[in-house]
Amino acid sequence: MSQLEIELKQLKSELINMWSLVQSQLVKSNIAMVNFDKDLAREIISREKRVNGSELKIDRDCENIFALLTPVAVDLRFVLAVLKINSNLERIGDIAEGVAKHILSAEKPFNKELLDETDTIKMYDEAINILQDTLSSFENEDTALARSIFQKDEFLDKINIRAAESTIRHLKAHPDDLHQALHNLSIIRKLERVGDQAKNIAEETIFYVEAKVLKHKGKE
Repeated sequence: MSQLEIELKQLKSELINMWSLVQSQLVKSNIAMVNFDKDLAREIISREKRVNGSELKIDRDCENIFALLTPVAVDLRFVLAVLKINSNLERIGDIAEGVAKHILSAEKPFNKELLDETDTIKMYDEAINILQDTLSSFENEDTALARSIFQKDEFLDKINIRAAESTIRHLKAHPDDLHQALHNLSIIRKLERVGDQAKNIAEETIFYVEAKVLKHKGKE
C-alpha cells in the first residue's frame, strides 16, 4: 500500500468518526428536547469543542495530502469532497448546539401538543435519518442513495413551510405557550438547515464517485 493510500484510508476513517460524533450530537439534542433534559443540553454544548477540533484536524490532513502527495483523478476528488463534507458536518454540529441552547433558554418542557401540531418530532426523526443515509452513501459509494437525499429533504422543507401557520393555530388555543413556541419554531428552522447540509454532502459524494458536479443544477 502506497503512502497516499495509507493517508486516504486514515482520512476516510477520521471523517467517519466526525460523522458519528455529529450524528450523536443531533440524536442527543432530540432526546434533550423531548425530555427537557438541560443536563444533556449542556453536554451537547460542551462536546461541540470536539466537533470543532475534528474539523480542524481533518482540514489540516487534507492540506498535507495536497501539499505532499499531490493526489490526482479519483483520489483528488475524494480529498476535495472530504474537505467540503467536513465543513457541512461541522455546521450540523453547530445546529445541534443551537438546539441545545434553546432548551437551556426554555422556561418549561415543550408542550407535546405543540410538538405534534408542528410535526417537530417527525422532522427530527427524518433529519437524523437523512444524516445517517449520507454516511451510508459515502461509505458504500452509493450514489443512488445519495440522490435520494434530495427528495427526502423536501419533507423537511414542507414541515418548515407549514411551521408558522401551525404555530399560530396552536397559540390561539394556548397563548401561554408563546415563549416555547418561539423556541420550537427556531428549532424547526435549524432542522430544515440539516437537510440543506445533507444535500451538499450528497452532492459531494456523487462528485467523488461519478465525477459529476450537481451544484446549481437540477437534482432530478
